[in-house]
Amino acid sequence: MKLTIVSRNPKSTKFPVTLELAGTASTIKTSDVNKALAAKFPKYYPDRQRLTTEDKKVLDLDKTLEEQGINEQSSIYFKDLGAQIGWRTVFMIEYAGPILIHPIFYYLSKFIYGSSFTHSPMQTVTYYMVMAHFFKRELETVFVHRFSHGTMPFRNVFKNSAHYWLLSGANLAFWVYGPWFAQGRAAAVRNDVWIYGSVAVWAWAELSNLITHITLRNLRPPGTRVRAIPYGYGFDLVSCPNYFFEFLAWTVVCFLTTSWSAFLFNIVATGQMYVWAVKKHKNYKKEFKDYPRNRTSMFPFIA
Repeated sequence: MKLTIVSRNPKSTKFPVTLELAGTASTIKTSDVNKALAAKFPKYYPDRQRLTTEDKKVLDLDKTLEEQGINEQSSIYFKDLGAQIGWRTVFMIEYAGPILIHPIFYYLSKFIYGSSFTHSPMQTVTYYMVMAHFFKRELETVFVHRFSHGTMPFRNVFKNSAHYWLLSGANLAFWVYGPWFAQGRAAAVRNDVWIYGSVAVWAWAELSNLITHITLRNLRPPGTRVRAIPYGYGFDLVSCPNYFFEFLAWTVVCFLTTSWSAFLFNIVATGQMYVWAVKKHKNYKKEFKDYPRNRTSMFPFIA
């Protein structure tokens, strides 16, 4: 079968190009076209390609050309997505920021703030909560998460990392570990109920978040892009309980520290997670006709 590949870039000198593939439209999948194009132009490895129809509908890698209305008279349109980086690597880089930054502000406070002081119990508890949270995220990235999309454009890693390195890294650490919350300051006073209650709720939220991540992992067999309806703990109420429990964990940090920097990070993070949750919720309902109607996107009974 012969296929014409046209570039979305009008300045391209390499395209259009004709590819010859063994088989017919009923047997050739989009992934086969990816591989054939990569064989002709090694620079455009499969993860770097976006193949679409003329009306910009993205072709499904696992479907045959015939299933998507493609035949020998059709043209497939190609877009170069640029140099790619694996999502697993992206997450590792993002979460490494707070892990590196918080110890600097906590242990080198004398040099950063210009005076010696003793950290209050609130500061110490917050430090260990933040560190535990991001170490958990790193471990989940390595051992739990399975990604439906293998890569993303390399240039985006800087934008994605800024959220964690700046907001939950430098900004949060600077304002929470400063002398204004030091031992003996009125702003740092927390009774035992406040501290231990915060730790208990935070631990429950973090554990719940892990459980939902494991549920999502078990939906997708290794090496596949299989999608299914998640059920179980948290999923009976919302489509994205992992985001909801993440929101609760950071809300605990907000009310434990009472720092505006914690509230700022939580507001920004929750806003982004809500956008993702709404999108996933809509996709679930569109893809699965029997999707439970009682679920909301992220917040139980609300939205």
